Amino acid sequence: MKNEQRNRSWNHLRLSVVLCTLVVFSGSLNSPLRAGTSNSLMDISADGRLLACSNRDSGTVTIVDLGTHTKLYEVAVGTKPEGVTFLGDSHRLAVAVYGDDCIVCLDGDSGKSFGRCDVFDEPYGIVSDPSGEQLYVTLDYPGQLLTIDVDSLQVTQTFQGKNFLRGVALSPAEGRVYLAEYYTSKIIAVDLATSTVADEWTGASTDNLARQLVLSPRREKLYVPHMRSRVTSVHGQGSIFPYISVIDTPVGEDSRRKRIPMDSFGGNRVTANPWEIAVAPDGRTLYAVFSGTNDMFVCDILDDNYRELAPKKLIQVGANPRAVRVAPNGETVYVYNALDFNVVAYDTAKLIPIVNIQVTNNPLSPQVLTGKKLFYSALQPMVGRRWISCSSCHPDGDSDGRTWHNAEGLRNTQSFAGMAWTHPIHWSADRNEVQDFEHTIRGPLMQGRGLVQGNIHESLGKANAGLSATLDALAAYSNSHKFPLSPYAKSGLSEAAKRGRDVFFSEESQCNTCHSGPFFCDSQPRATKEIVRHDVGTGESDPSETMGPAYDTPTLLGVYRTAPYLHHGKAASLEDVLTTSNHDDRHGKTSHLKPEQIADLVEYLKALPYEDPEPIAKAAGLTKVER
Repeated sequence: MKNEQRNRSWNHLRLSVVLCTLVVFSGSLNSPLRAGTSNSLMDISADGRLLACSNRDSGTVTIVDLGTHTKLYEVAVGTKPEGVTFLGDSHRLAVAVYGDDCIVCLDGDSGKSFGRCDVFDEPYGIVSDPSGEQLYVTLDYPGQLLTIDVDSLQVTQTFQGKNFLRGVALSPAEGRVYLAEYYTSKIIAVDLATSTVADEWTGASTDNLARQLVLSPRREKLYVPHMRSRVTSVHGQGSIFPYISVIDTPVGEDSRRKRIPMDSFGGNRVTANPWEIAVAPDGRTLYAVFSGTNDMFVCDILDDNYRELAPKKLIQVGANPRAVRVAPNGETVYVYNALDFNVVAYDTAKLIPIVNIQVTNNPLSPQVLTGKKLFYSALQPMVGRRWISCSSCHPDGDSDGRTWHNAEGLRNTQSFAGMAWTHPIHWSADRNEVQDFEHTIRGPLMQGRGLVQGNIHESLGKANAGLSATLDALAAYSNSHKFPLSPYAKSGLSEAAKRGRDVFFSEESQCNTCHSGPFFCDSQPRATKEIVRHDVGTGESDPSETMGPAYDTPTLLGVYRTAPYLHHGKAASLEDVLTTSNHDDRHGKTSHLKPEQIADLVEYLKALPYEDPEPIAKAAGLTKVER
């Protein structure tokens, strides 16, 4: 059966190549050439009649009639939907539901679901082949590309890349899928006939957060929005930069990757946090939206193989723009403003807004919405020079995968998941409330005016909560993030994980001494000012450390996807944490463990959390920070 599905997959691919070749010959006569399809949070049907938009906060997909610019349906699909794509030339579509680990298929004409395909974890990017019979899906974790047969809704092919793949673009004529690594912005070309790497383009070591890539419809070019995270800089104007990389896809090109800085692209207008781009059907205009400064650059695409892009106009859009798509006729460009919960259509000739479409209602409380807008903002009063926002290092409350050279020493970026239950904050436990980050907002990193009128209290001193409604709102959003369940325990703990659990809780290993309770962490909100830190020997391996060598205990929940580990990020794997990075058994007693016991312990750690920790915490009388 698997062989039959695989053969059918490649037959469909061959048909796609033929169809694409026909389009090449007919495109100049009938319609603009379309060489590939890229992932986006928004898509437009091939006939230009329907628009589909995924609403992450609402857990829905909205379908809009573009003839009347009215909302037809809003369909609940699950937790945190991300990429959406129409299937070939049809009005059927598929959405990657990131939080529920599944692909949901919908009929755009009826608003009804017609199927679901469960996947391992975190589907993000999704595109359809021209026939609408195959889907290509990236799994952010564990870095896989899946081929899914639409008729059977079964996975027919799996390509294993490195962890964290998001962007995906399909080129049927080449028989290739292009992929973007999220934390490195490395681009990988996968040959679909062999499921092997055909080519790759490595960026600079500072390149970061590439969640999308777009093929040119008329040239052998690929465009990638991403950031540069310079971890050795602690000032806002030097640490985070916005880029679009231009990739030359032919083999043998001398200059195969160019990085176009967006921070001073149009008259030194600084922009922050590029999220998505779109290329017009004729391949001559590029649109880029920036989620931190609420901007859209309209750029002329140059044929000089040098500058590549020239600024045409800068447009102020809505709050937190996360998607942009151009209509098939090239006359309208649509921008999805995620925190205004709308899609705004712009006339591409006049570059003015022509209609506002409310795609979903705000599902957040007024306080959390205010806080989320501040969190994503690279504008005053949060930021003085527009380069950086809170989300630059913590997109959607996650980590940026970086270890920063801060004034206090090396600091590996942590996720916000469960933070409300695990105060104090930071590896150094030098903040006992989110409101203490008013110091960061006013400091050299962000250089903002701040959210409090007047003076603020020192960190770990008198509470800053209650001094400002907007600062409390920022704290409420920051404390709202929850843990997803581990994909390694969907069917319960494996036998290896059960053996590892016994090792973890044994008196001999002492892992549970510090990593205790439902959050596997001895840091928790306390009425007293008591701060608990531990010296586990890791501070000695960082000569730049100024606050250690004792550190806050991080939670182990979700540890399967947060490598590298420890405050300095020098442990590349969980095995390293337990072995090469645990000198003299100061970080638990592990030197006596046999290799198979280490392997079992790693399997247990990867399975955390296998149940929701919050009900357990509440039953134990623990409390979380509410704001």
